[in-house]
Amino acid sequence: MNTTLTDRELIASDRCDRCGAQAQIRVELASGGELLFCLHHGRAHEARLRELDARIQDESSRLVTAGAASAER
Repeated sequence: MNTTLTDRELIASDRCDRCGAQAQIRVELASGGELLFCLHHGRAHEARLRELDARIQDESSRLVTAGAASAER
């Protein structure tokens, strides 16, 4: 996922619309709707989202989960 949006950065409280995990991918649909996905669900739906010409913001390399941040301290 290489497309980048500049509207807003995802934050730790953003949640996946499918499972409630921390959202790491934001999708803007051509219709104007927005979807948030964890990395797993974002990757699972990537092909279909590209077919729909959705804009994809992948912040998986920037975001760190709370558990990982605690382990690093």
